Amino acid sequence: MSLTTYWLEHAWLGTHVEPGVALEVTEDGRIGALRIGVETPPPGAEVLRGLTLPGLANAHSHAFHRALRGAVQVGSGTFWTWRELMYRAAQNLTPDTYFALARAVYAEMALAGITNVGEFHYVHHAPGGTPYADPNAMGEALIEAAAAAGIRITLLDTAYLSSGFGEAPNAHQQRFSDGTAEAWAERVGALKPRAHALIGAAVHSVRAVPADQLATVARWAEERRAPLHVHLSEQTAENDACQAAHGRTPTQLLADHGVLGPRTTGVHNTHLTDADIALLGGTGTGTCMCPTTERDLADGIGPATRLQRAGSPLSLGSDSHAVIDLLEEARAMELNERLRSRTRGHWTANALLTAATGDGHAALGLPDAGRLEAGALADFATVALDTVRTAGPLPRLGAETAVFAATASDVRHTVVAGRHVVRDGHHTLVGDVPTALAESIAALRG
Repeated sequence: MSLTTYWLEHAWLGTHVEPGVALEVTEDGRIGALRIGVETPPPGAEVLRGLTLPGLANAHSHAFHRALRGAVQVGSGTFWTWRELMYRAAQNLTPDTYFALARAVYAEMALAGITNVGEFHYVHHAPGGTPYADPNAMGEALIEAAAAAGIRITLLDTAYLSSGFGEAPNAHQQRFSDGTAEAWAERVGALKPRAHALIGAAVHSVRAVPADQLATVARWAEERRAPLHVHLSEQTAENDACQAAHGRTPTQLLADHGVLGPRTTGVHNTHLTDADIALLGGTGTGTCMCPTTERDLADGIGPATRLQRAGSPLSLGSDSHAVIDLLEEARAMELNERLRSRTRGHWTANALLTAATGDGHAALGLPDAGRLEAGALADFATVALDTVRTAGPLPRLGAETAVFAATASDVRHTVVAGRHVVRDGHHTLVGDVPTALAESIAALRG
């Protein structure tokens, strides 16, 4: 039974832009039918003017990092000095303050056309490492925050057990750690999926999970057929330390312990050897690129083109939220590669949008999202084609306009499960998103 009909002035259908598309939504929040060549809106249809895309998937998020925006751009430093500022923000989180902040951050994502977020969640316990009365209070706060902001979430509950190879967690990291992978698995097993929420797993990094405990996390995800993510070779220092401790690269270490595979996504994958690339591609392990964070932290440019050619599907994330703009992440992946290679056109606009939509959703355990077709989840976003950034090009070039000119500010509508979350640029559930952000971030300053 049809619940709502949307008329899309222009729609990106994965390979091209189609004018005049009628999209019917069923009662269970899926696309029931899609009709092309509908020149005028059917009676009673919701009219979406501009270019409608499948909902964008933010495959890598640390919601509390949004509190660092601006502050960590002062002066210079390295990833490691940035990390000290991150620890300070983490220390002030409680279930209540994290709910308020995450609700505002996820609302910002909805305003940017993001309909699903992969939350790489590792702040599990109270400061000092004491569990809350509900050991999953922090994860539950994130799940409820996504519901309050109207978007989907894949909670990638993260095993974080060590400060380095063989070293105990430091004072900041104690609230991240469950002690052992077995204790992590027992806690995470109590989390339950919801209509808007999936439960996945993550290995924070090879430095944060001892090698002999990697298989426990991988097995937990395999038994549940859940997505498994891992920060991988973001820093050369991590590679060097892994070589010193284990005589192999982080990628090889993960392979040796059964972590790689088609439901696994390596985040960043920046500093890889030829053998690493072959391993990731050969196992179908995905790659989540986070270009704005990677350049903000001076991490480097990962070999995304070589990874994709080897067989690693690409997705995109906003990670530390220096900006929240998946169109910018897609653009940056191509433009970074142009700077490195001094050639243009490594990906088409269609390919970049696929990374931001279908392949991103697949990396988060939702292969039935990220496409405008019958049976898919009715999650989509509309980019205006009449702003100062997007006006001028022919509508049939809408994909190129969206990727290479538009920003999150050009998103006009966001629909999740067939219902408006953002209408005409205004969030329907969080009335004043800037104020919500400002107040929740101020609360973390103490």
